[in-house]
Amino acid sequence: MFLIRIVFFLIFLLNLSCFDSFAQTKILSKKEIVTLIKRAKTDLESTNFEKSLATSRLVLYYATLATDDDLIASSYNTIAKNYAELVEIDKAIFFYKKGLSYADKTQNDTIKTWINNNLGNMYCFEKKQYKKGIKYYKQSLNYSEKLSDTTQIIFTKLNMAWAYFDNNQFENGLPYLEFVNSYFSKKRNDNLDVVLSMLNGMYYSYKRDNAKANFYFLNAIELGKDGKERSDLSFAHNEYSKFLLKIGKYKEAYENLTLYNKITEELYNEDKLKKASLVGINLELDEYKREIDKIENEKDLQYQSLRKSKVIVVLFVIVLFVLLILIYTLFKNNNFKKKANAELRITNAELIHAKEKAEEASLLKSQFVSTISHELRTPLYGVIGITDMLVDEHRELANSPLLHSLKFSAKYLLSLVNDILHINKIEENRIVLERLTFSIHEEINMIKNSLSFLALSNNNVIKLEFDPKIPDYLIGDKLRLEQIIINLVSNALKFTNNGEVIISVNLVKVENKSHYLEFKIKDNGIGIADLDQGIIFDKFVQVGRKADDYQGTGLGLSIVKRLLELFGSSISIESTLGVGTTFTFTIAFDYDLERANEIINNIQVDLRPDEAVHVLVVEDNRINQLVTKKALENNNYHCTLVDNGFSALEILEKTRFDVILMDINMPLMNGFEATRKIRQKGILTPIIALTAFGKEEIKEEAISVGIDDILIKPFEPVKLSKLIHCLLFETKNA
Repeated sequence: MFLIRIVFFLIFLLNLSCFDSFAQTKILSKKEIVTLIKRAKTDLESTNFEKSLATSRLVLYYATLATDDDLIASSYNTIAKNYAELVEIDKAIFFYKKGLSYADKTQNDTIKTWINNNLGNMYCFEKKQYKKGIKYYKQSLNYSEKLSDTTQIIFTKLNMAWAYFDNNQFENGLPYLEFVNSYFSKKRNDNLDVVLSMLNGMYYSYKRDNAKANFYFLNAIELGKDGKERSDLSFAHNEYSKFLLKIGKYKEAYENLTLYNKITEELYNEDKLKKASLVGINLELDEYKREIDKIENEKDLQYQSLRKSKVIVVLFVIVLFVLLILIYTLFKNNNFKKKANAELRITNAELIHAKEKAEEASLLKSQFVSTISHELRTPLYGVIGITDMLVDEHRELANSPLLHSLKFSAKYLLSLVNDILHINKIEENRIVLERLTFSIHEEINMIKNSLSFLALSNNNVIKLEFDPKIPDYLIGDKLRLEQIIINLVSNALKFTNNGEVIISVNLVKVENKSHYLEFKIKDNGIGIADLDQGIIFDKFVQVGRKADDYQGTGLGLSIVKRLLELFGSSISIESTLGVGTTFTFTIAFDYDLERANEIINNIQVDLRPDEAVHVLVVEDNRINQLVTKKALENNNYHCTLVDNGFSALEILEKTRFDVILMDINMPLMNGFEATRKIRQKGILTPIIALTAFGKEEIKEEAISVGIDDILIKPFEPVKLSKLIHCLLFETKNA
């Protein structure tokens, strides 16, 4: 420490006069510092190295005070150039690298270009380390191309050509020389004319084109005599002397070498060098002082770091003590946790077992519901179909109360099956809303007509109220809408006597293509008590039920609520005992004018075929065969019956049919396998699956085997006719 202070004191004495003036001078502005840099460069160009170094030293001092990396880099660059001119190569490289370290901290690509170029000069022409020098040249070229600085690009490529020629790699340097020649053919640069002519002379000397070489060397010397760059003239004389020596003109070679030495001595006379050397020593002392200050600062930082370390050690001891207490506490509680974990593992195992049992029970429930619904729908198809056949064949029984009771009971049983199946699907999230184009007016009218028998049974009237602003055709899931309205209207009719049920539909708002329809189902029946209004949407809940009333499962309103949730809607209720009940909900449907027009244009008035249509019915149940055949023949279709899939394959090899109606659940070969084999034979006849399974249960497999559409038993004969007609129409157009 004592020795460092002595050195610092000596430096202080050597620089006393200079730094006294520094101390008395206020901090210079950036503009003033830039002016000093320009002055240092001017002195350098006039080979006044002493003044250039002294000014650069002053610039470095002020730039360091201002902590301006741009200006520091620029001052180091000028200092290094002075040392390069003084042939103090190691010092020049040292200060260039110093400057580059500051330049790299900035966004100033121009100064980076200059310093990299200058380092390339040092390594190529002074150190003869061409590979390293070329690397710096290329870095300089990258920055100048980034800046689109054409002058600097030309300057750097000229240096690269010179470096390659100096290393006898003329072919490597030729592209750079040609680039510069091309540029100079369009635009001259007096600062580079001498070097360019000299390089052309060097290249043609290498190519043994002595006439051209001699011309370019002499041109370089003439340009050098008129120019300001005396150093370029000295280089031209030196390279020309090498050329003359090569071709055997020894006297002229000696004369040019003498001129080279004379110009060099003028540029670098001994007095100038001594003065510059003295200033350079002061510069180096400044640099040492900065390093000493840096060491002192680092020691202060180390001392502060040491103090912080002591504090950290104390804190660490405290934290360690706390951790030991925590470890002891954790160790103490560990046995308790082990015991608790063992009990939890036993409980978890029991819960997992219970969960598996519950999942198994849920799966069995779903399978049971699906199987029961299928087994019930199959005979119901026969009961409803045979009832219709009896009415058709025996018109005198059309008004028979017994026949009506039979059909009503069958439809009630079908409704019960559908309710159970729907609630099961909703609970398992297996319902996905469809997007079909339909007429809201037709759907509501159809519901009214289908419930007319139930209305008459209690002497009720169903009235419809439509908002005229509602479009004729909307897009949405009409089947789910039907289920909602049928459930609500059926309930209203059951609990109303000698009254009326009003179905009201109003357009409440339009957002883009979405039309929001408000539905109201209003009756003047017995009403619902306030106490019961909160529970009527729960499953299996019935209110206002008479002791002898066997109708209803208590699922209807629960299904309504769940289906409305799928639509993103909810239902509200207003009811007064003895006055009546009003249910209200809103659903958004899309409206597409083009699709609506297409539907209207394609409406078919008469669904009966104009020509003979041959239908193959593949069905194993005799009653279902009878019902399906009768429904087809009533609509003028020719019907052929087979009992199983094998028989269907045999008859299709001999006879062509227009449509195939395929039962799914058959012995020997089910409908899926039969369809797959039909398609494998290349038969493209439309196939409709007639099944008691839910559509969603078989849809995916039906599509994969080649079934065109699905109709769920029991079905209305008109739906079957519509479906056959549509498929035949599509096939004909295809």
